[in-house]
Amino acid sequence: QVQLVESGGGLVQPGGSLRLSCAASGSVFSISAMGWYRQAPGKQRELVAAVRRGGTTNYADSVKGRFTVSRDNAKNTVYLQMNSLKPEDTAVYYCHAERVATPQGVSDYWGQGTQVTVSS
Repeated sequence: QVQLVESGGGLVQPGGSLRLSCAASGSVFSISAMGWYRQAPGKQRELVAAVRRGGTTNYADSVKGRFTVSRDNAKNTVYLQMNSLKPEDTAVYYCHAERVATPQGVSDYWGQGTQVTVSS
């Protein structure tokens, strides 16, 4: 069984920074892509940023230039460095792992979510 364990959310003032981490535990052979989604109250879940195993990244237009996604393949961990945070970044952030290969097969997984609140 694979679990994604997130950490690093919290309350920060506008213009501040936070770093999210997400580690995949269990018998993982490989992970195709890892990334972050977010869901604000009353809105649909949206992709924030993702990184493929080879290092290719993609970002939502709203976070380009402010957020940086990275991963450590040896640790099956993905990070999201968030700078210049804005109130509109407030949301629950979910870690996502795509095409996780384990002895049982290949599946996608989601983390439990971590709250990020940007407010003065």
